Amino acid sequence: MRTKTIKQNKINVVTLGCSKNIYDSEVLMGQLKANGKEVVHEDENDDGNIVVINTCGFIGKAKEESIDTILHYAQRKEAGEIDKVFVSGCLSERYKPDLENEIKNVDQYFGTHDLPNLLQALEADYKHELIGERLTTTPKHYAYLKIAEGCDRPCSFCAIPLMRGKHVSTPIEEIVIEATKLAKKGIKEVMLIAQDLTYYGLDIYKKRALAALLEALVKVDGIEWIRLHYAFPTGFPMDVLEVMKREPKVCNYLDIPLQHINTELLKSMKRGTTHEKTTALIHKFRKAVPEMGIRTTLIVGYPGETEEMFQELKDWVEEMRFERLGAFEYSHEENTGAYVLEDDVPADVKFKRVNEIMEVQSQISWELNQQKVGKIFKCLFDRKDGEYFYGRTEFDSPDVDNDVIVDAKEHYIKIGEFIDIEIHEAGDYDLYGTPVVKQERPVPLHQKRK
Repeated sequence: MRTKTIKQNKINVVTLGCSKNIYDSEVLMGQLKANGKEVVHEDENDDGNIVVINTCGFIGKAKEESIDTILHYAQRKEAGEIDKVFVSGCLSERYKPDLENEIKNVDQYFGTHDLPNLLQALEADYKHELIGERLTTTPKHYAYLKIAEGCDRPCSFCAIPLMRGKHVSTPIEEIVIEATKLAKKGIKEVMLIAQDLTYYGLDIYKKRALAALLEALVKVDGIEWIRLHYAFPTGFPMDVLEVMKREPKVCNYLDIPLQHINTELLKSMKRGTTHEKTTALIHKFRKAVPEMGIRTTLIVGYPGETEEMFQELKDWVEEMRFERLGAFEYSHEENTGAYVLEDDVPADVKFKRVNEIMEVQSQISWELNQQKVGKIFKCLFDRKDGEYFYGRTEFDSPDVDNDVIVDAKEHYIKIGEFIDIEIHEAGDYDLYGTPVVKQERPVPLHQKRK
């Protein structure tokens, strides 16, 4: 039985998964606010009486987290602590009939393209005129900017097309409007996200248009950093590198998941490339923009990956010396191309291989970081945690890359500001430094009165 009366509906949006889901939640919240609804994101007090869970369904662990979260709020509804539970996003898109059958104490399930219907269930209208209107959930100085939805790539291990559909680019003028609105709110850094940046523009302009989009975005006043996430190696538009080198607002940074290097496995993965072509592409990047920081992600334990294939990957990582790298265990996903293959690499072997790759990368990262000691970098500061300020160089994206750490006992830094930092120490992943010019600490009000 409910023990208290809630007079006004309060919608608590809970986001799971990747930055694309964060963006979708922000759009949903913007629409709800425009409809006069009270909306919060992952409310610390958890006192929203209506909950919307934006789920992830990409790999096993993400699906487990989504299901656990749905069960948690379904049980709270059963206990009378909340009134309604709605589920949206990738897991719901992929497994809606199963979820409806197994977790019945959810009011309604919605897919990735059901925003108008979800709003209707929340007694709100979808407002077409709200281009670029979002309630951002990231720190006030940076935001994600989704430039396309879906994916046309046939990668055998990936379920994204099942959940997000075909690639659809957002027109340049709409993205510029959104970036302009973000800048007016104080956003200084935008991270361009899509399942495949490389494909941007082919559907609506009949040519790759990522460079043209960058040329338009650098003209937006207030935006100082533009960062590229999730490019596909095959067909990468090299004119993007020309813009990156010429325009200081475009970070010397590229996130390009390469997944593996063994040609046989790349063919099975349907990546459309080979060991030789991938290596040549990275060399082209280095030649065009020598100072570029490249982030990549790799999959280990894909069906058929032998010890020799893994050793080839490990040797290649040592050779390429990526500035940023993540490695993940292969997840056997139903309805993907690789699901018909035998998931023949044991779980303990997958785990061991991830650790081996990350040990190699840790040493590479340490060596590259030592080269930064004594140098000065423009850094954007995201937060203060305990006795330290945490910032990033242009070579680092939030949450996934390295931090620049400054002692708060010795220096004051305003969050959301760009500061030149001299690096005096470096670890495996993080850099430690001091401001080149100290910021003035704010004077307490009681001292001002004197």
